[in-house]
Amino acid sequence: MSLHLPFGSLRAKDGPRTEELRRARLAAGAPVQVPVNRMPDEVTSAICGYCSTGCSLDVHVRDGRAVNVVPTAGYPVNDGTACPKGWEAMAPMRHRDRAARPMVRSGRSLQPTEWGRAFEAFCTGVRRVQAEHGPDSVAFLSTGQIVTEEMALLGALAKFGLGMVHGDGNTRQCMATSVVAHKECFGFDAPPYTYADLEESDVVVLVGSNLAVAHPILFERLLRNPHSPEIIVADPRVTDTSMVATQHLALRPKSDQALLYGIARALIARGAIDRAFVDAHTTGFDGFAAHVEPWDPERVFAETDIDPERLEAAVDAIAGGERVSFWWTMGVNQGHDAVRTAQAIIALALMTGNIGRPGTGANSITGQCNAMGSRLYSNTTALFAGRDTTDPAQRAEVADILGIDPGVVPDRPSLAYDQILDGIEDGTIRGLWIIATNPAHSWIGHGRLHRLLDELDLLVVQDLYADTETASRADIFLPAAGWGEKEGTFINSERRVGRVRRAQAPPGQARTDFEIFKGIAEEWGCGPMFRRWRSPAAAFDLLAELSRGRPCDITGIGGHEGLDHDFPEGVQWPLPEGAAKPERERRLFVDGRFFTPDGRARFVWSQPTEPPEQIDADHPLVLMTGRGTTAQWHTQTRTARSSLLASLAPERPHIEVSPKDADARGLSSGDRAAVRSVRGSIDATVVVTPTVQPGHVFLPMHWPEVNVLTAPGFDPYSRQPAYKHSAVELTKA
Repeated sequence: MSLHLPFGSLRAKDGPRTEELRRARLAAGAPVQVPVNRMPDEVTSAICGYCSTGCSLDVHVRDGRAVNVVPTAGYPVNDGTACPKGWEAMAPMRHRDRAARPMVRSGRSLQPTEWGRAFEAFCTGVRRVQAEHGPDSVAFLSTGQIVTEEMALLGALAKFGLGMVHGDGNTRQCMATSVVAHKECFGFDAPPYTYADLEESDVVVLVGSNLAVAHPILFERLLRNPHSPEIIVADPRVTDTSMVATQHLALRPKSDQALLYGIARALIARGAIDRAFVDAHTTGFDGFAAHVEPWDPERVFAETDIDPERLEAAVDAIAGGERVSFWWTMGVNQGHDAVRTAQAIIALALMTGNIGRPGTGANSITGQCNAMGSRLYSNTTALFAGRDTTDPAQRAEVADILGIDPGVVPDRPSLAYDQILDGIEDGTIRGLWIIATNPAHSWIGHGRLHRLLDELDLLVVQDLYADTETASRADIFLPAAGWGEKEGTFINSERRVGRVRRAQAPPGQARTDFEIFKGIAEEWGCGPMFRRWRSPAAAFDLLAELSRGRPCDITGIGGHEGLDHDFPEGVQWPLPEGAAKPERERRLFVDGRFFTPDGRARFVWSQPTEPPEQIDADHPLVLMTGRGTTAQWHTQTRTARSSLLASLAPERPHIEVSPKDADARGLSSGDRAAVRSVRGSIDATVVVTPTVQPGHVFLPMHWPEVNVLTAPGFDPYSRQPAYKHSAVELTKA
């Protein structure tokens, strides 16, 4: 057994361990032997419900209750390792704050009720709002945190049964950029890689990714790369990841696009491109080459602060690599020019022929555990298993497969997340149903969101806890089952479909989201429309049929039974019916054929634009936000319920400040500072550190106060919020 605490992962290879051993190893940082007094009655495996890595965890069950979690040895993703969140996966499920009964608002408080009354209140409330303000006046906001089958049933119920045209997911906050970039360049939302590429590259380029903190198991796989790879990290901060890099490009915040164009220009000037691949498998390269020509080293330096010598060193590494992989995550996706930045990364992979081969690829790493399931199967926009319901023929196919009237399938796309919120402000959206997400904490510039939620005629929240910033504002609260309490599937960043299994019952009267959706359908009167959705397993079979012939075809998996018996290690899509059993890990585009009409990948580009909010005399510092520690997750709705995870994370917001900026303001580490933007002010503890450059400050995103400060900007193509560039000032509190 080995321990790898600096980057937040722990390995277990030898049998069950008790709760005491797990906690001792995590807290003390050293292997500890504790006698196992009693073996579990049952061990069931499930894909972790936190990040998109998709680790498999073995849940030990005793007397019908999950008592311990151990990472699954031999699983191709994590092979017996887990980060602290994985080891503590069941702790938030057991917490005393779990909601156990439905609640309906009476006066200023939520009062417990029975499910029948809650379903009646939901349907009556939605019908009342739709009658008064029109059928489009109620929308839903979904999640990347529930299983694929529940996402799909929600989208079908809301759109086909309840008549809601507008619904989006919180994956809009993390992966919308990559979705649009993939669709425009590859013809489909198709991440091409497998995690093995981290171990097979001789050059790894990480753009806007603190892999060590955000995806520690993937970072550990990178560290196991036997080729002594060149690791290039483009990030304004010195991070855990950049500290192991061979090259750190500490660029100016949100100047990634200029840097990438400069790298492309230099590669073209050297002739370090795979012209045969470009000519045979892509289109638009000559236009792209002409576009990047102005980005000479001097211009790159002026726009990014990366001097010509460092730029040349990065180009040397990429040009000299035989297997170069390019990776990005939220540092790219959460930007005002995010789609074009992601497409600049894709362009580098295409022009050098680094795609479809081991150790290569233009590889986006997803945020949430089931963001890929949400992207493909949630029906939150107009896409359902790769079918576009704005197309009459595909709309008819969806209706035929599901056995419903084509007239109930919306023929127009949904508003995006931010546009739904704009609809509250202009009065067109008067009711909102929020499932397994906490936007009153997580949404950008959320002071406005708090005001908008208060203006709704109806707010329904469906979640594990009734005390979140969002749930506490609800008119109706529906208590849901969480991880380890339901059946279904998650799809991870490398397209691997894996099983989630029930290990214990949810508390009290809490129900799975699937059961809640079915109950609403029956109360509404559209239950017969969803008779074929009798179980999560049946729902998966429907999704497989919807996927038939699409790039994400999963008809060959054989449903839940196939995953249980034929693919216990999960399986990457696509897997059409009749296909041979695939390799354990595989890539897309091995044959150079893409999902575009002509089979060629596209180069896409545009002129970079300035961030929507600039610094000024009153707010001279650029605020960046991001993940804090491996023990924290998003809004801490779950991780804060674990005393162990809480002990591994700071107790309150802290802001990282450069020594130069701290001195100029008379600040020292440990001081309390007021951090203010034009939207408001928060209190944070100062950490003086050279890991941030002068002119920049950094706040972890996990505290509810942080998004008081963030500037409400959005990428124009993906509608993804730009959390990474806001103007602030600090003063001693």
